[in-house]
Amino acid sequence: MLWPTHLSLFRSCSESNQFYLQALACRRGVGSESAFPACEGRRTDMALSLHNAFRKTWQTLSSIKTGVILIILVVIFSAAGTVILQRPITDPDDIQRAYSPEMLRFLDAVGLTDVFHARWFVALMILVSLSIIAASVERFPNAWRYFSRPYKSPDDNFRRVLPNQAQIPIPSDTEGLAAAEKAFKHFGWKSEHIVRTESFSLFSERHRISEMAVYIVHASLLLIFAGGIVDALYGWKGFMMLTPGNQSNQIELRNGGIKTVPFAIRCNDAGEETYPDGSPKKYWSKLAVVDEGKEVERKEIVVNDPLVYQGVRFYQASYGRTGKLDKLILSVSPKDGKGEAREITLTNDQAIPLDAENKIQLAEFIPDYVVEDGHVYKRSNEITNPAAHLILTSAKNQKVINIWFPEIPGIAENASAPYSIEPKDLKTGVFTGLEVSHEPGQWAVWAGVILMAIGLTFVFYVVHTRFWVVPVVNEEGQTVLWIGGTANRNRDAFEVTFKRVVEQIRKELKPEFLPADERSADVSKTSIAGR
Repeated sequence: MLWPTHLSLFRSCSESNQFYLQALACRRGVGSESAFPACEGRRTDMALSLHNAFRKTWQTLSSIKTGVILIILVVIFSAAGTVILQRPITDPDDIQRAYSPEMLRFLDAVGLTDVFHARWFVALMILVSLSIIAASVERFPNAWRYFSRPYKSPDDNFRRVLPNQAQIPIPSDTEGLAAAEKAFKHFGWKSEHIVRTESFSLFSERHRISEMAVYIVHASLLLIFAGGIVDALYGWKGFMMLTPGNQSNQIELRNGGIKTVPFAIRCNDAGEETYPDGSPKKYWSKLAVVDEGKEVERKEIVVNDPLVYQGVRFYQASYGRTGKLDKLILSVSPKDGKGEAREITLTNDQAIPLDAENKIQLAEFIPDYVVEDGHVYKRSNEITNPAAHLILTSAKNQKVINIWFPEIPGIAENASAPYSIEPKDLKTGVFTGLEVSHEPGQWAVWAGVILMAIGLTFVFYVVHTRFWVVPVVNEEGQTVLWIGGTANRNRDAFEVTFKRVVEQIRKELKPEFLPADERSADVSKTSIAGR
């Protein structure tokens, strides 16, 4: 009773072993053609599956719908990059004030605070570029055939369905074609005589290049995206702060790193111009490029007028005061009246002799001071409430007198000094902030913008028009001049042009050759098929 079951199990095991041996042989490639012909079928099926998968991927990538969706995504995220505050061009405090901590963490995590350098945005631009290339490759052969081999000799089926067409009775083929050629010359168009075995015709066209305008636009988009990809991968931006007289070749990058360039930038001077009310009008910096120890270039930069050297741009970004004293100008006169008043200039830690026994030096400058518990403290680096501490030293008795401007009660010892000292002027140190960028893909971006302007001009304003003139015999057995025309866009305006051409051909025909009803015919009688 158990034998059939055992036999079934044995057959199943045998089939399983045989399948395993076939798979092993297929994998090794041994005897697959002779011993196991099923291997060849599996390989063929696998190749077909890969081919079908590749074909579906190619069709999806080359689809106009796919390209439009991807371009819309690029536009949306680019707009987000202009609306959302971007690092590092925005001060971190401003970003923190603009967004809640949770929202800022989310924006940083998905890269929306640095959209144009995010890896996913670069991947999206690459995908759009591949879609444009695929769509162009898929459609270019047909477009090129249409461009390189225009249809010049229309057959009966073509003439029957063409929307814009008209017929004019003519005495002979030669006179009809001659009148049409004169009409084309009247409008400044060239015409071509088409000679066939059993027929003669005339063909005229303008602006055939308009048919290829879409590929000019495609090329411009590829250049723009290529420039953006190159900038995102190989470009960098940073910041440099200089004070007059100093130079540096190190740039602080947006990610906190340091970029060292093979040349140095020296700030010779920096300043600002203000309006009458005191508000800033413009900042400026006088910069010099020092390459291999030699000054090779100078330029005064302002906002939107950078210094460019070896592809690196230095923009005027900010200007301010360092909070440090550059020099203090004083008027000094002896209190005993035995000497004349004179003007001296002090800098940090510089001692100037007033006479053989006394000397004075600048000990401390506080840009914004406050007095607490009999001591002077610095409240901030902003020069809003400055104070200067001077020390007058006597070599005779080693006495030290502390002089303060302004004179701080309980701390200043101005009255015990043998000299009357009055501040005349002070100049504080300034700095210039430079935004530095290296964008190697900008040439491609600007070339793409120019090329796109050219392409869009052809797309919207240059129309490809074609005219055919063929002498035919109509259904009534009369010889007529068949005139047809078409345009690739702006067809309503072309209908007006077509009517003018037909009217001009009528004028070029000798009136005596036209029937009486045709001599007084108006262009409005021209038949427009399909209307």
